[in-house]
Amino acid sequence: MAFFKDFRAFLMKGDIIALATAVVMGAAFNKIIASVVADIIMPLIGLLLGGDEFSAKFIALDGEYYETLETAREAEAAVLTYGNVIQALIYFIIVAFFIFLLLRAYERTKTRKEAPTVTAPKGPSQEELLTEIRDELRRQNNPGQV
Repeated sequence: MAFFKDFRAFLMKGDIIALATAVVMGAAFNKIIASVVADIIMPLIGLLLGGDEFSAKFIALDGEYYETLETAREAEAAVLTYGNVIQALIYFIIVAFFIFLLLRAYERTKTRKEAPTVTAPKGPSQEELLTEIRDELRRQNNPGQV
């Protein structure tokens, strides 16, 4: 029974809850970015590069010409689908950029919280300094009197 009690305490720690939340949010974020790349960015790139769907760009390694990727696969030709690779790279760059922004914002908040308060070094007050200056001037002007 102690095992389950310890396990429950472990699950209820703040770090585990935060990690589980991050995983769920990451999965949702993954779907959003995948949709943005596949449904918005890649069609625009395909339009700029000839009007075809960019992820269907390929090179047949057998030297034959195939109209589409599907016909090349039906002919069982070896193909390099460079469109998919480029799409995955764009996806990676977008995700890495957003993670960079998130970590950068986190680091800024972290340094603000951890910055120690700087206090001025303790020393004599203005009145004390003025009194010392006055007394020193009196000594210099009247060397015989202390």
